Amino acid sequence: MEILDMKCAELGQKLVANKAVKETLLTDVIGVLEEQGLYAAFLFLKSKKNKDGANEVYSKSFEFLRTTPTASPLVASKDGGSDALGPIKELSKDLDNLLLARELVRQALVYARYHAKAR
Repeated sequence: MEILDMKCAELGQKLVANKAVKETLLTDVIGVLEEQGLYAAFLFLKSKKNKDGANEVYSKSFEFLRTTPTASPLVASKDGGSDALGPIKELSKDLDNLLLARELVRQALVYARYHAKAR
């Protein structure tokens, strides 16, 4: 059995391993995610054009969704590409998986924010 909270904690550590990722960005993304949803959060990160480490958060969060849970990943990227918006839009067709993905990304961002504060 896979412990998803531990996977979120690991992603949180990976997100702030790069010193370019700022706590303010993480706080902003959490706000967008909670108020507007998963698609809006990824769109927000894409619009930042790597300001405060946004590309790092975008790519690692998307890769996380493509590989978690191990047995049945939430997002299937058919071409292996790095653009998250299409696959996230597809994910919205399954409400249960969308809500799980949103919660997992939110938890990982919260852990990342705590790690950023601790640096």
